[in-house]
Amino acid sequence: MIKTANVFIVEDDKFLSPLLRSRLEKEGLTVLQAFDGEEALRALETTRPQVIIMDLIMPRVSGLELLEMLSSDPQYNQIPVIIMSNLSQESDVEKAKRLGAVGYFVKVNASLDEVIKLVKQLMAKAGPATPAAAPTATPAPPAEGPMRL
Repeated sequence: MIKTANVFIVEDDKFLSPLLRSRLEKEGLTVLQAFDGEEALRALETTRPQVIIMDLIMPRVSGLELLEMLSSDPQYNQIPVIIMSNLSQESDVEKAKRLGAVGYFVKVNASLDEVIKLVKQLMAKAGPATPAAAPTATPAPPAEGPMRL
C-alpha cells in the first residue's frame, strides 16, 4: 500500500533536518524524513510525497544521483524537488535544474520561511495528496533562475 506525505525531507544534517521538519509540521504538513539517498529510495517504494526537499551532498547515494534517478523515472519525475545545499557554484545549480529541481536554496543564505513558502506554492499547484494521484500530478513549472536567499 502506498502512503502519502506532503513533504519528504532527504537531508543528512542532524541539525537542519529536524528543524525543517518541525517548521513544516507547525504548518500542518505531514513530513517524512530520510538521512541519505539510499534510505530515500527505499522510502519512496511505499510513499508518494507532494514535494521533496533534498540536500546534494549525502552519504551512500548523493542528492544529484537521487535527483537523476527520480527525473528519469515516470513514477517519480512529476514530484517537485527543492534542493537545499551548501554547493553554491552556478554549475551545481544548473545541473540540479537540468535534472528537474524547481527550487535551489544555498543553506547558508536560505530562509526557512522562503523554503516553506515555495513548498506551499508547489503543493497548491499539485493538488491534494492521494496515493492514486501522486504519480500523475501536474509538474510545477521550473523556477525562474536559481533561488538564492
